[in-house]
Amino acid sequence: MGPLPKRKLSWGRTHRRRAHDHLTPVKLVVCDHCGALKPPHIVCPSCGYYRGRQVVRIGDEDAKSA
Repeated sequence: MGPLPKRKLSWGRTHRRRAHDHLTPVKLVVCDHCGALKPPHIVCPSCGYYRGRQVVRIGDEDAKSA
């Protein structure tokens, strides 16, 4: 039989260990081109612009068929 804990861990020790296990909220920034909210450092999903340049065509029929 393997080793087992000699005593029960206290409530405080358990909660101190789990202090960093929480979820962080998603950060959102305003797109410079269209004003929609988007996560930072990625292409805007509503307009397709990133850092002032269009990198993805959004809503174009030719892009959907390809």
